[in-house]
Amino acid sequence: MTWSEQNLPSDHPPVKSGKVGVLLVNLGTPDAPDAKSVKRYLKQFLSDRRVIEIPPIAWQPILRGIILNTRPKKSAKAYKKVWTDRGSPLADITSRQAEAVADALGEAAVVDYAMRYGSPSIERRIGELTEKGCDRILIAPLYPQYCAATSATVFDEVARIMAELRWQPALRFLPPYHDDPAYLDALARDLTRQVGTLAFKPEVMLLSFHGMPQRTLELGDPYHCHCMKTSRLLQERLAAREEFAGVRFATSFQSRFGKAKWLEPATDTTLEAEGAKGTKGLVVAAPGFSADCVETLEELALEGRDIFLEAGGSDYAVLDCLNVSADGVQMLDQVVRRELSGWL
Repeated sequence: MTWSEQNLPSDHPPVKSGKVGVLLVNLGTPDAPDAKSVKRYLKQFLSDRRVIEIPPIAWQPILRGIILNTRPKKSAKAYKKVWTDRGSPLADITSRQAEAVADALGEAAVVDYAMRYGSPSIERRIGELTEKGCDRILIAPLYPQYCAATSATVFDEVARIMAELRWQPALRFLPPYHDDPAYLDALARDLTRQVGTLAFKPEVMLLSFHGMPQRTLELGDPYHCHCMKTSRLLQERLAAREEFAGVRFATSFQSRFGKAKWLEPATDTTLEAEGAKGTKGLVVAAPGFSADCVETLEELALEGRDIFLEAGGSDYAVLDCLNVSADGVQMLDQVVRRELSGWL
């Protein structure tokens, strides 16, 4: 028993401290592939001022009067196509990534995961980590490329939670890792492995990133620049490999929403144009996604295939994200350990 423990009042509440926590954070997912769950998820997601930068007085009537009455049913159909026995692919994969990082770190840290929107919430997980005695926590948004609508909104939510805590843990945030050699090397190795298993030789490799409104670039968001740098550095690594000899690379942006001008070229129009001009074999990778989700498993793999084949293409494949591949886990362990330097 320490001196401080000997001198505690008899009614002093038990306190746990001295541990390091790691919280992996991804975007989010509905709790189930039905319209009700999707509506609840979209209401939270699309009410975030970082995601929709329209004044609420103008946006909320549109969201509540139109979008939440039409989009959930359509989106639920997409989620149903990719839902598994383990639930949402994004939540399942992120959970297993946390388990893998926990195994790699061992007793050095307590590792968990959260979703910015939906369950499990960041607030719940931070509460659980502090209850376990974590007074130092690394928040790790799994977005390689920084964007205010993704990375910054995680910071916003953590700041909101911290404002309500009397005893706050010390915090660190994983910075964007779009040009990190560990990330790029992991992608290059994993994509090379996957291309080597294909039954066809691709003529084109399309690197598809999630889209954002053009206005975000004009306002100074570095997301577009981060995506293009990732694309350039990844292409340099892949072009030197035998599996990519003669392959032409292209970069595009997917998931347009609404009538505003978005970053271009768009993935769907690029796929259509490639098929129309005679490209027969095309492979798609989504290096901006740390885990497969509805945007990769449904939008790219299913909708994208239909667009390309109907335009004249014949061979099409969408490669897996890093997920819990050996290269992906090794990369996560490496960047997390680096940010925990001095704490472990």
